Amino acid sequence: MSRAADLDPDGLEFEHTPATDQSFENAFAKAADGKRLRVDDAVELLTTGSSTSGIDQQRKERVLELADRRRADVVGEAVTFVANVNNNVTTACNTGCLFCNFKNSAHAFEEGSDADHTGFTKTPAESRAVVQDAVDRGVYEVTSVSGLHPAFALDDDHHEILQGYDDPASQVNYTPPERYRTDPGTYVDQLRAMSVDGVHLHSITPEEAYHARRGTDRSYESIYARLRDAGLDSAPGTAAEILVDEVRDVICPGKMDTQAWVDAMEGSMAAGLPVTSTMMYGHVENEMHRAMHLKVIRDLQDRTGGITEFVPLSFIHQQTPLYEAGVVDSGATLDEDELLVAVARLFLDNIDHIQSSWVKSGDEHGLKLLNCGADDFMGTILSEEITKRAGGQYGEFRSVADYVEMVSAIGRPLAERTTDYETTRRVEIDGGPYGPTLGLHADGTPLLEE
Repeated sequence: MSRAADLDPDGLEFEHTPATDQSFENAFAKAADGKRLRVDDAVELLTTGSSTSGIDQQRKERVLELADRRRADVVGEAVTFVANVNNNVTTACNTGCLFCNFKNSAHAFEEGSDADHTGFTKTPAESRAVVQDAVDRGVYEVTSVSGLHPAFALDDDHHEILQGYDDPASQVNYTPPERYRTDPGTYVDQLRAMSVDGVHLHSITPEEAYHARRGTDRSYESIYARLRDAGLDSAPGTAAEILVDEVRDVICPGKMDTQAWVDAMEGSMAAGLPVTSTMMYGHVENEMHRAMHLKVIRDLQDRTGGITEFVPLSFIHQQTPLYEAGVVDSGATLDEDELLVAVARLFLDNIDHIQSSWVKSGDEHGLKLLNCGADDFMGTILSEEITKRAGGQYGEFRSVADYVEMVSAIGRPLAERTTDYETTRRVEIDGGPYGPTLGLHADGTPLLEE
């Protein structure tokens, strides 16, 4: 497994580079006519012309305006959000992704370890308490994404299988729970604990599903079906990063490859669970990689129809191994953020919803992205840990009143939504107080006391 320190910042060479044999104007004309775009078309739009260096500002504005009109045609003017809480179970992880500062070495959590760390592992009872408190306040979605703790198993039967290996630590990344100060329980235990009062449980990334089937020949569909029966309602299409293996080999060599990610997503949808899709960009990849990633997502949606939204995630670099080793010196530019959202809107003609992230971009730029093709503005979150630990600077929580103030500033209506977008409710701007209204205990009371 490579380390960031072993990478030569000037020596990264990729087979796929952002050059095409057509012009920007041809690609733009196809997009304006509503024709299905090719990868080369996306590259031209992302670069504002692959034959020239830098971003052409006039061309960029044309792409943004076209995408904004497409957004209005597809989903209308409302900006949506969800009242949710993050409950990440553990930071213990030995995968070694070079873009991540969320994780802590799992060895640091073992009994007798004197390693300093700022991480955590929650028991199922602790997870339930977090979710119960949020649901009592009116939250109706819990998002849970966690490190790949070596003691995590799908269920008790999976523990027994993993313990049967001669050297489970090296063969299947398994260490018995009794070796750790805190037992995270099983995936089934955690999901059952978080299934509180009808809350929508959005959890188990493809990488977590891989962890939950390691050491077995079980299908992803069967893994997700077991988790669905434990309370899982939908799965996040994170762990995607860039779905081109030559990039994954650099930034996350210990993770599943592109085809395995696709297989896991198809397994989730085969088990009856809707999914989201993501892209984390702005590190070592280029515009050709971004366009190829969009094609993987669109092809997956063509086959399944189960993707509810696309979520672009701009790389937060400040406290990551890639940055500390000098492999990258920044994340994506504001121009790149805007073009990525816009081109996603034009390219992903089979996915209605595109999200702007205040966590990654902040309020001001996040609102700008809502005029570049995005229509959703994330959720209240209540607690955010992954981006914060990577150096994010835009806070951990947004109230419904915050949403009213922000979205009113761009002259767009605001609406709550369910995770799957099947139910929306307009937020009437009447002076407040403002709180969620779609959850079991949601009656418009603010999530937090003023």
